Amino acid sequence: MRRDEFTEMRAFLEVARERSFTRAAVKLGVTRSALSHTIRTLEERLGMRLLARTTRDVAPTAVGQRLVQSIEHHFEGISAEIAALKALSDKPSGHVRIVCPDDAIELVFRDRLKPFLREYGDIQVELIVDNGFTNIVERQFDAGVRLGEAIARDMVAVRIGPDVSYSVIGSREYFERYPAPESPKDLTEHNCVNLRLPTSGGLYAWEFQEDGREFSVRVDGQLVYSNISSAIDAALDGMGLAYAPTDLVRRYVDDGHLREVIKAWCPTFQGYHLYYPNRRNHSSAFSAFVDAFRFRAGRDQA
Repeated sequence: MRRDEFTEMRAFLEVARERSFTRAAVKLGVTRSALSHTIRTLEERLGMRLLARTTRDVAPTAVGQRLVQSIEHHFEGISAEIAALKALSDKPSGHVRIVCPDDAIELVFRDRLKPFLREYGDIQVELIVDNGFTNIVERQFDAGVRLGEAIARDMVAVRIGPDVSYSVIGSREYFERYPAPESPKDLTEHNCVNLRLPTSGGLYAWEFQEDGREFSVRVDGQLVYSNISSAIDAALDGMGLAYAPTDLVRRYVDDGHLREVIKAWCPTFQGYHLYYPNRRNHSSAFSAFVDAFRFRAGRDQA
């Protein structure tokens, strides 16, 4: 079917349904005279009258009614498919790539990923664990995850989690062999589990605070890991003291497997944030991800 034939058939069908050139013209977005000309051209090309016109009404002739019955379901099918395609285009879909520290998986994403993936069945989420300061532009990530204090000013930052407190923890077995430290400076006499920073290659200095003053202590020990979860496991196994987010070790402290020490010096940091370049055109999948994981204090702390 040529384009002009399709236009003529659609115009005829709308006039037959509306029984009015005026109403059909409004629906089609054309003038009444243009619509009348289109119908007249169709009738002349077919050599038959399709519409009976009176001063009060427009109705299909017998031949016109037969044509309505023949083409109506085809146009309804086309309209339904167009609506389905529009709905598909409005539904977020695609791939989201995020780089984040290993503890953010547990602290931020684990509980909230399941409902997100159920709601957005056409979105695929890739979470890459990297405890370093990853260049998300160079490595083509949609966004990264860092604590609020560590985000560059030229990035958009969206908070996705509550404040994060840290604890120094050790097992009952460890403290049967060594006295508990009474202040951060005592840590230099203990076997501490270190964390290697992938970006710089150095060891992470444990951070503390006293009377509003922040300071760091470089600890030593027999074990070095590149992720916090392994350091916690080492503490549970009695191999040394570890420095980890309080929420990750709370259940072990509550059941007596681990003990917190020097709590008065342990800091609280701004919660985790998604950070990404200030670009205008984000994918529908990424926009849905940001909105779903945006931290809302009442909801996410309930």
